[in-house]
This record gives sequence, C-alpha cells and structure tokens, in this order.
Amino acid sequence: MTRAFLGLGSNMGDRMGYLQAAVSAMGDCVAVSGVFETDPVGGPEQGRFLNVVVELDTDQSARGLLELCQRLEASAERVREVRWGPRTLDVDVLWVEGETVDEADLVVPHPRMSERAFVMVPLGELAPDLAEGWTDPDTGGFRRLGDWGEVAARTGQQAP
Repeated sequence: MTRAFLGLGSNMGDRMGYLQAAVSAMGDCVAVSGVFETDPVGGPEQGRFLNVVVELDTDQSARGLLELCQRLEASAERVREVRWGPRTLDVDVLWVEGETVDEADLVVPHPRMSERAFVMVPLGELAPDLAEGWTDPDTGGFRRLGDWGEVAARTGQQAP
C-alpha cells in the first residue's frame, strides 16, 4: 500500500455536502484534515472555499488517483467553464509516495501546492514531514472551522 494525499475544495452550493460525498466515496481514506474556509486564489470573483486534505493508504498509482479525482468531480456535476472559476468540487492529487509524474495532464507532486496555504496547512496537520520548513507570509482570508467530524456534525453531515 502507498501513502498518498489529495486536496479537496468546494465553493458552490452545499460545500460541506460535496466534500463529505467525495470523502465517503474514497475507500482508501485513512485521515481527513480539519476543514478550512479560504479566499479563492486566482480566477474570477467568486465565493469562499471549504478545503480539506485527505490521506489515503492505497494501491492506486498517481494516474489511478487522477481518474478517481475526475470521477468524484463528475459525481458532483462539476462544470469547467473558466480556469480557476467557481466549482462544486475540485480534487487534486497532491503527493504520492515514491512517485514523480510530469505529464501534460498530471504533475505529482502538485506543482503549486507549496504556494497555497489552503493545501499546506491542512497537509501539515496530517503529514508534518511533508510540510516541514514551509512558511506562508500571508494567511489572510484563511480560517480553520474545526475538525472534520465536528464541522460535518454542525452542518448536518455524517463523518466517515
């Protein structure tokens, strides 16, 4: 089995519901970070995101995980109209133990993860070794709403 991390975000509709459905559909999930509400980065004017990082213990390759990400986004009826635009669900492969990929549709480790507090802070909760030495000069527009199970319970969702 291989240790891997996926980043999830949602800023449309039932944000927590989309995250919950995606996490529940991941059979290899071993941990979920706290839930963070963050300002959007890049793209057009849009609402705030809910973000989490999920740790998997999986036998899937980075390519297999990308296919899982795309299936989860399709299940959430994600529409890709504007790059970095609003979305029901965004799921990215962040890191897969022992794998480096540099292809047109997949780069692992994720090429911009160290530039984004909404990835590095929750990743650091689950894998301090992967966030070691990372510092963010500006975490404005960023707040931790609580642990996964607590936030799910407050929003009427059921934590896995």
